[in-house]
Amino acid sequence: MTDNDVAVIDEVVQRARIAQQAYEAMGGQELFDDACAAVGWALMEPSRNAELAELAVAETGLGNVADKIKKNHNKTLGLLRDLHGAKSTGHIYDDAEKGLSVYYRPKGVIAAIVPSTNPLATPVNNIINALKTGNAIIIAPSPKGVKPGLKLLGYIHAHLRKLGLPDDLVQMVPSPPSKAKTERLMQIADLVVVTGSQNNVRAGYRSGTPAIGVGAGNVVTIIDETADIAGAAEKIAASKTFDNATSCSSENSVIAISSVYDDVCKNLQEQGGLILTEEEVVRLRDTHWQHGKMTGKLLAKDIEVMVKELGLEGRADAHTRFLVLPQDFIDKDSPLTSEKMSRFLTLYRADDFEDATSKAVAIQSALGAGHSLGLHSSEDSRARALAMQAQSCRIIVNQAHCFATGGFFNNGMPFSLSMGCGSWGKNSIDENLNWTHFVNKVNVVRVIPENRPELTEMFSAYWEKYGK
Repeated sequence: MTDNDVAVIDEVVQRARIAQQAYEAMGGQELFDDACAAVGWALMEPSRNAELAELAVAETGLGNVADKIKKNHNKTLGLLRDLHGAKSTGHIYDDAEKGLSVYYRPKGVIAAIVPSTNPLATPVNNIINALKTGNAIIIAPSPKGVKPGLKLLGYIHAHLRKLGLPDDLVQMVPSPPSKAKTERLMQIADLVVVTGSQNNVRAGYRSGTPAIGVGAGNVVTIIDETADIAGAAEKIAASKTFDNATSCSSENSVIAISSVYDDVCKNLQEQGGLILTEEEVVRLRDTHWQHGKMTGKLLAKDIEVMVKELGLEGRADAHTRFLVLPQDFIDKDSPLTSEKMSRFLTLYRADDFEDATSKAVAIQSALGAGHSLGLHSSEDSRARALAMQAQSCRIIVNQAHCFATGGFFNNGMPFSLSMGCGSWGKNSIDENLNWTHFVNKVNVVRVIPENRPELTEMFSAYWEKYGK
């Protein structure tokens, strides 16, 4: 880290601190809510959304424009719905019985590290959560996210100026971005929020600043013998292909109970899945991963690009949307057991639900522990069993996984693009990142009548069972 890197970031953070203090002093719930609406509309206005989505795909080479537009719209609209009417600053409530009064205050300056897979929706989600709670925020994009980030920031500033708010309230790490600048930002901010690579998450935790990092995705979905197989295949296909599988919540592996395995294959094919031969699977593996790392050849690419790259022109047709790789082994050292971030998934056969659960746990023990599991079943008891057997913070039942995990209009999860994975994923949160993580909670504590129990109340049951 050079002295210049330090000086540049120190100046940016100092400006953010001044802006944040003014924002908190002049603000209140109405101003904070107006600021959220301003940022949301800066991205959601249709012509801007389309322009920014096109720029994001052109710069990153990841995803596709139509789905990016939908993602930007739905994720932002859903977030604003979640925040609508929520009291996020000042006095929140009194508890007369406990003698407590609760207040919310801002964290201060937020450092948000965002990935190239979502260079628009993720920063906007972080910005809205930060402004809802009276914070300033500084975005640290990936190198490929700089141009769409700058364009987005210009629109955001234009809308915030209408409210009399300074540009320094929402900033981006000055170009060119670098690890050194990001490291310094994380060291001197008041809260670090990291979405993206696990290297960045670990760096956030090492920074010495309170940090919220999210875990790696490697979603496994089980289809059991009670499932609506056609409906499951339709949902999996929609999720797997959305934005070319840039989402960490896109299905990477599907496990089908043996009695319905052939039906699952048939329905995945009807949804545009091309089932590969063993030779084709090896070719895909060696194309997508080299020296243990993903190449850019298939990463979040259109299916036409994948078909050509893999020499599948003679097998694929206009109906082909994604690739299915039958597998019969799980190995933590095999890339096929890991996250794909491309329009293909591995397909496993399980003897029964217990075997399917064991396979799902084994896959996510290799990568993805704590993130989420999918289940297509009509037996709710099996979802409850997974909740107690798998190391997963979300069990997504009968839904298209990449839409549902981060919240959608037909489930109760908070809208987010950052999923905490708890201790299983070595994360500080197990929830979807949301505005409640951006506040400091202040308690006013008063004297109340003493509530001291007698020893018999606490120990009588224990004494009766085990003696004194």
